[in-house]
Amino acid sequence: MSWLRSFLSRRDVLRVGAGGAAVLAGSAALGQGRTAHGAGHAEAASPGSAVPAAHAGHGNNLMVGTVNHKRNGFDPMAMLTDWDWGKASILPSGQTLREYTMIAQNKDIEIAPGIFFPAWTYNGRVPGPTLRCTEGDRLRVTFINQTAHPHTIHFHGVHAAEMDGVPGSGPGEIQPGGRFVYEFDAEPFGCHLYHCHATSLKRHIHKGMYGAFIVDPKGGRPPAQEFVMVQNAFDTNFDGANEIYAVNTVGFEFARRPIPVRRGELIRIYLVNILEFDLINSFHLHANFFNYYDTGTTLEPTSRIVDTITQAQGQRGILEFKYKFTGNFMFHPHISEFTELGWMGSFQVVEPEAYPAALKAAGVDDQWARRSRQGTAGGQS
Repeated sequence: MSWLRSFLSRRDVLRVGAGGAAVLAGSAALGQGRTAHGAGHAEAASPGSAVPAAHAGHGNNLMVGTVNHKRNGFDPMAMLTDWDWGKASILPSGQTLREYTMIAQNKDIEIAPGIFFPAWTYNGRVPGPTLRCTEGDRLRVTFINQTAHPHTIHFHGVHAAEMDGVPGSGPGEIQPGGRFVYEFDAEPFGCHLYHCHATSLKRHIHKGMYGAFIVDPKGGRPPAQEFVMVQNAFDTNFDGANEIYAVNTVGFEFARRPIPVRRGELIRIYLVNILEFDLINSFHLHANFFNYYDTGTTLEPTSRIVDTITQAQGQRGILEFKYKFTGNFMFHPHISEFTELGWMGSFQVVEPEAYPAALKAAGVDDQWARRSRQGTAGGQS
């Protein structure tokens, strides 16, 4: 199969369609003992899988078929709003304690129709759970390593050296079958991330061991419809270059299923770039502008009225904007190759009375909409 690797360009990965993708998936798993499931199964269909008219002008630059989110165990659309607040209780001091359990697991995930990737995960998903809390909360994270490789959790934020999750500090790498409890106070507020810091670092990050870490300011932020977007990518043939690019793992998912939002309502995106093998990533919003809060550690924008921002790996921030008009509006990186290889989507902007129907078309419900508004006014207990 080495001839197939050398013959297919990065764009060819997405041009082969569902049938060819299944072949390519087998090629991608060489050396991993993995073969692809068949693509195009009836049970793999996703809600709202029709290609929006907004993308027809791009030559329907999408893959044939849909990803089976049920088999994956996670749905990129649900990931937009499924904040993990942990198990909350109050310490004798009056401080809020939030307890989380994070388990390192190996899992094959479908990252585009018929294309499988042998991932290393936190809690069986890529990205891992979006951990959310309020500044000053005490966090207690029990980490269990159920894989055959050493792993850690490194949190971006302020904490003691022994809680840093790096080799040579504190417990260092947690060995297979081992466990460790990371405990620290959440500070500063902002849009942060966590990831494995075991060696080799690039392999552990690329394989999927990362997630968003949101710390709300004590006074909260203005009410908004909130989403977390983790920009990631996958090297399916292990040549040190990515073939699939995405937000929340599945290529083109938000092109197939536009994200429903209300016209005139404030939208807030927690944007994290954890792309490996590429020096930069970016975010461009069509027909609109946004305010940007670099790292989210200020309550005043660090950039005002911009429509594109650039992030290196590990950089993150908060975008805030509203839509004046209804319709489907694209978002994507202003790096054309990434767009053509899966990192693109759109917002479906509707009037409030049309919002329930838009939720249904996207395959989500009122609970998803309620979760998108949690934590915007002082956190959740």
